[in-house]
Amino acid sequence: MYIEIDFNSDEALYMQLRNQIIMGIATEQFREGDSLPSVRALAEMIGINMHTVNKAYAVLRDEGFVKVDRRRGAVIAIDEDKLQALADMKDALQVLLTRGLVKNITRDEVHALVDQFYDKYTR
Repeated sequence: MYIEIDFNSDEALYMQLRNQIIMGIATEQFREGDSLPSVRALAEMIGINMHTVNKAYAVLRDEGFVKVDRRRGAVIAIDEDKLQALADMKDALQVLLTRGLVKNITRDEVHALVDQFYDKYTR
C-alpha cells in the first residue's frame, strides 16, 4: 500500500489520506472486501497521528467507501447508492466549474481534464 502525504500542503492530513484511499479504490489498488491497515499500523507507516488516520477512516465510512468490522478493521465496502454519488458529484462540480469560469477556463479545457482523469481511472 502506497500513500503519499504532503506535509507542506494546506489540505488537512486526514483529507489527503481519504483522497489517496479513494484514488486507490478507483485504480483498483484496493478492491471490495480488502482490509485497510489498522489505524496504528497506517499511522506509523506514514508518520502521522493515529487520530488523523481514525478521522480519515471515519470520513470514508460516512461517505460509503469503507465499513468498520470489529475483527477486520476498516474494509473496502463501496456504497452502491449511485444517485447519491451523482448528487454529491454535481455539487462538487458546480463549485469547481464556477471557479474555473471566473479564471476563464474554457469548456474544451474542462472536457480535456475530465477525459484525462476518466481515462486514468478506468480501463
